[in-house]
Amino acid sequence: GRGRAPGTGPPGAETRTPDVLGVHSLASMLLELDPSDVESRILSADALYQLDRVEEAHKLLLVSLNSTGQRPSVLARLALLQLKKGFLYDANQLIKKVIQIGDTSCLLPIMDIFKADDRALMERHCHSNAMSILQNKEGDTYVKEAVAYLSLAIISSGGTASDALLTRARCYSHLNQKKTAIFDFGSILNTSPNHVQALCGRAFTYAILCKQKEAVQDMVLALKADQTLALGEVQSLRPEAQALITGWLHEHCTRSLTGAQAANRGSLAPEELLNLQVISRSLLTIDENNPAWHLLGVDISIAEGMYEDALGDLQEAFGTSLGNVCAKARYGIIQATKGNLQLATQNLSSLAERDNRDLGFLLGFLDIKVRRLIAQVASQEANALAKENRQEKALRCHTLAVLASDRARYVRARATCLARLKQYERALGDLSQLIEQGRSPEPVEDYCARGHIRLLVLQDREACEDYAEALRLDRPAALALIARRPGRLSLSQRFHHAALSSFERGLFEDAWRLADSGMVVDEANVELRRLKARIKREASGCVVH
Repeated sequence: GRGRAPGTGPPGAETRTPDVLGVHSLASMLLELDPSDVESRILSADALYQLDRVEEAHKLLLVSLNSTGQRPSVLARLALLQLKKGFLYDANQLIKKVIQIGDTSCLLPIMDIFKADDRALMERHCHSNAMSILQNKEGDTYVKEAVAYLSLAIISSGGTASDALLTRARCYSHLNQKKTAIFDFGSILNTSPNHVQALCGRAFTYAILCKQKEAVQDMVLALKADQTLALGEVQSLRPEAQALITGWLHEHCTRSLTGAQAANRGSLAPEELLNLQVISRSLLTIDENNPAWHLLGVDISIAEGMYEDALGDLQEAFGTSLGNVCAKARYGIIQATKGNLQLATQNLSSLAERDNRDLGFLLGFLDIKVRRLIAQVASQEANALAKENRQEKALRCHTLAVLASDRARYVRARATCLARLKQYERALGDLSQLIEQGRSPEPVEDYCARGHIRLLVLQDREACEDYAEALRLDRPAALALIARRPGRLSLSQRFHHAALSSFERGLFEDAWRLADSGMVVDEANVELRRLKARIKREASGCVVH
């Protein structure tokens, strides 16, 4: 029986009396030949137990215990017999000794010997003791003791005691043995895939290990299996842990919706839609006052093309005035689907510069043609606002245009607006993006614009490099832009300073190149002409042009 799973036993093992009698006879013969043979004595005791000769089995085991010392397998057998006879105190003392020795696995090879009713008795007793310890005592030492009792209960059940496994998993998690806890939760789920408490327990343990994907998968399964029970588990967490789990669930939904947008699917797959709806309802049950949870339900309706439902949910949650800018933006999306582009732009721009990430996500719900029209209307509105010197509002419209279309002209227009607002770093970021990605149809204008902003933030050398590149690409166009701003005389002086700095550091080729570009900007600049002559002399024959 030792090759079988613990506690299963061979079919009919408890009714094959002739076989047991044979084993007892053989063990008795071996003991007559060698009275000190402990294994034969234990074998004989097991046979007597199977024959319901409990007192005789008990006596033999006591003799074995006296001759072998505190042998865990003998102690475990004696404990079972004491339980069977109703001597709970004696049984518990024997079990304590097994636990103190630290070899609870001694039960594994003798599970086939124990009868089903007696195994159940051992399981109940050990589980009850464990729960009593956990309820009445505090500290890791007692938690470890409870784990030992639970292990005996689990072994006695043949590894199927889900309540004991669940409690032990929670104990392991408390003791910071997270992987062992996950293993126990998994053992329950192997036989009961929809066990809500095991799914939640494993999800929470994964969360502690920062395994977001696994935690969310388990939580979704738990919510689908029994939403009420799963929510009870979530609400039992500390506020910060609860916020982490709910935040991850919300993030999962947003990612799913974004994935559907990227795949250009008309609607969500049925299973995916069901998951999102379950999560959305669950989040609202946990906290119906959280605006983000209401907005998620609206987003799901928009993704499914259920615009009237989305509008109804918006107005129910936020009122007809829609004071929340995120709600306004979703109203804008609904209006865009109806072709009300001016109204859509007005509402969508309210979210721009406040939460560009959310705005970009929302625009993903719209067809590309509609997004381009939104960008066009937003750009026109931005230009009108700029003429009225309402730069902050203009910036929001520019940002909406960029997020809706990302065409170079919209990015460049926003950079200009940012520069007017003295947000120079962001303006440089926009222009650098255009230049580095090489997607601008007018790179000369971009280099000159970036050069001008760099002059404003006192990055003269970098500015000269930008203007030099613009001159290299298209000299007439660059000179026309330079004449408009910062002026040819002013820029040629900056070139002189940059070239002189390189010259003084012995970088003759660099100095010559900058001086040469400066002369292109202003041929009449005497200082540049003199510097070029000095470079020629100092270079001592080095080829610099």
